[in-house]
Amino acid sequence: MRKMKSRKLMALLCGVAFIGLSAPASAADIVWARYGDSDTLDPHASTTTLSMQSWRQIYDTLMAFDEGGMPQPNMAKSIEVSDDGLMVTFKLNDGIMCHDGSPFDSADVKYTFDRALSDDHPSLTKSAWGPISSVEAPDASTIVVKFDQPFGAFVPFMADPFSSMICDSNEALGADFGSKAAIGTGPWKLEEWTKGDRIVLSANETYKNFGHPIENKGKPYADRLIIRTVPEAQTRLAGLKTGELDIIEPPLEDVPSIKDDPSMTLHIAEATGQDVFFEFTISRPPFNDERVRQAVAHAVDVDMALDIGFQGLVQREKCPIAAGVFGNDQDFCAKYLPEYDPEKAKALLKEAGFGPDNPIDVTMMTWTGGGRERILQIFQNQLAQVGIKTNIEIMDIGTLNARVKQENEKTEGKSTFDMMGWSWYDPDILYQLWHSPGAYSGYNTPELDAMLEEMRTTVDTEARLEVVKKVNAYLLEKAVHVPLYTPGWMWLYVTSKKVEGFKIGAFDQPLLMDVKITE
Repeated sequence: MRKMKSRKLMALLCGVAFIGLSAPASAADIVWARYGDSDTLDPHASTTTLSMQSWRQIYDTLMAFDEGGMPQPNMAKSIEVSDDGLMVTFKLNDGIMCHDGSPFDSADVKYTFDRALSDDHPSLTKSAWGPISSVEAPDASTIVVKFDQPFGAFVPFMADPFSSMICDSNEALGADFGSKAAIGTGPWKLEEWTKGDRIVLSANETYKNFGHPIENKGKPYADRLIIRTVPEAQTRLAGLKTGELDIIEPPLEDVPSIKDDPSMTLHIAEATGQDVFFEFTISRPPFNDERVRQAVAHAVDVDMALDIGFQGLVQREKCPIAAGVFGNDQDFCAKYLPEYDPEKAKALLKEAGFGPDNPIDVTMMTWTGGGRERILQIFQNQLAQVGIKTNIEIMDIGTLNARVKQENEKTEGKSTFDMMGWSWYDPDILYQLWHSPGAYSGYNTPELDAMLEEMRTTVDTEARLEVVKKVNAYLLEKAVHVPLYTPGWMWLYVTSKKVEGFKIGAFDQPLLMDVKITE
């Protein structure tokens, strides 16, 4: 068993209650603590980072991102795209096994596609799969995907956890799939899920790594991966110091001291694809008026807020797509993004008919964690100085997503705007957010729809870049999508000195197959 000091003694020393693993961890286990739990192990039923991180361990993908974020073959040993962009053919690697012992073949791939694209229970990211007209499996190792129109974002999507391959034997699990059981081909097999507490995974003895940028090409070095839910950041840090935890998401305020502590290592994810931004309810006043949205953008001093709230741990984002993603051009976006100018904000509000006799009183929302509460308080003060009163509401991300959609579909009542975050590998995220009817029933226009359709059907790189620029300019000028900063959530990891081989892959994907726990 892993050697630990007396829990009672160390709890007194740290001033924090111990976490207490009900399934004791051995020296060959990795214990990873996060602030929250996955909401499902079904890759088609969620969009949260907490869930995606779990999928990444249980399932695998046809393609994989290399260290630079470019897609390369993985479960598929080859990929061929037709000249007209309307057909993509995958050839599968041999010897891939599902966790239940059945061989993984083209029937499983077709099952995954059919399920994601179904009308009854489609993937929440159905639009990201593209305008697929058919999926065929002519033999056990071949999959042919045909499209109604060319779709430039399809190949990179095949490397994202949203496109995780699901073994068709999951069909027999019925309602238990994703909630009590899950059969994948990934490096770790599901053993137990106690919701709100832990996910226990064991090493997949038959795993083969064909495309992920790590040294280990076989099963994980560790015996088990235990993903713990530990909401309190200080409790996570205490658990790391005592040896009960191996990998944690740290408290932001403790990052400076963590950097100076030789018993811990801070890891910072780069090029995460994360974009934190303002979006507005436009189904009713005041944000159905473009001038009011622009006033909000002019009223907030983002650089000052980030300096106070994050002290160099994030960077200012000026584009609707994040740094590291195709089409992100800070200089270009800066030409269209409203600059900090409180006097301009006041003038716009006056022009729109708002002032002391007709004040604005709205709700400003975001989701828990990531230091966002402090940032919103700074923005709240800045907005008050131009005459916009805001009430802050903070909730879990699932509740926020549902609330945003609900508010967008209301035509009466106190209006809202929110600080939202999305992570993606391609500018096609803008199609999913802003093409009608929109991911959350938000802003859309025929003009924007046409540009977004052109963006996703343009395959030529240079031509597509020009369309991406047009979309960015439109969203920024009309203050539909007001970018704030990147990264924005779960981009910091701390490992104990006993952890070797921890690596963060492109787009903030922890890769744990190389990890060893030393004594």
